[in-house]
Amino acid sequence: MAGESIRVACAVIEEDGKVLAAQRSETMNMPLKWEFPGGKLHKGESAEECLRRELMEELGIRVRIQRALPPVYHCYDDFAIELIPFVCSLEGGNLLLNEHRAIAWISPPHLTELDWPAADIPVIASYLATLKE
Repeated sequence: MAGESIRVACAVIEEDGKVLAAQRSETMNMPLKWEFPGGKLHKGESAEECLRRELMEELGIRVRIQRALPPVYHCYDDFAIELIPFVCSLEGGNLLLNEHRAIAWISPPHLTELDWPAADIPVIASYLATLKE
């Protein structure tokens, strides 16, 4: 496996029975794929701290973290990722597109219809499984 290994926190943000999906811009790695917003952990930063910082930087929002989902480990061709997902609710701020091309509020059963990076697919599966519990 070539390349680096990164740790990324991401947010499954719930609002009125829907979940926020963000579409990556044309200039980002994996362009136009949909993702749960978040970003890379800085050295010495917790996943929760990272998530709060990244969501403010990327989307101008604050969230309340409700619960963690199981982390996902995935190897792409050029890097490996540990994706650390949290189910969250909006706490404040105004949604801005500082980095993403688009956002959409999707009802959970329709999440699988979007084009997601491979590492996000198990996050969707574990999230949907928690809704059935």
